[in-house]
Amino acid sequence: MNLVRWNPLRELEEMSERLNRVIARQDTRGSNGKEVMTVADWVPSVDISETDEAFHIAAELPEVKKEDVKVTLENGVLTLQGERKEEREEKGRKIHRTERSYGQFVRSFTLPDGVDDTKVKAEFKEGVLHLHLPKSEKAKPKAIEVKVA
Repeated sequence: MNLVRWNPLRELEEMSERLNRVIARQDTRGSNGKEVMTVADWVPSVDISETDEAFHIAAELPEVKKEDVKVTLENGVLTLQGERKEEREEKGRKIHRTERSYGQFVRSFTLPDGVDDTKVKAEFKEGVLHLHLPKSEKAKPKAIEVKVA
């Protein structure tokens, strides 16, 4: 989910891509009756939340090392990229099924104008990347007292 204006066509396209990945996973029988493995592209799931003070993004990056993750902020676009590497030790062992996805990933989010990009913080803990995006002072809501005459 991106922090941008809602575009129903973009959501429809994303749903179509998800549906295609689900169908590809379920169509596991080849023409010879043997099972065929299809692995979907891997994209980390994110949760995006907002308080009066800041936006928060939590990205699930299981089995990804901190040094394999790069976070950049350029021209109001926050980009997460990295790689989940597949480590196989195949001596004396046969792999019968691999369903988890591996490889490179990229996620980009357009930030609202009110984010103070000089104070963005990132923390990587237990397979989750937490990004704290504070709002600038002018973007924070202010209460205005209404006097009754």
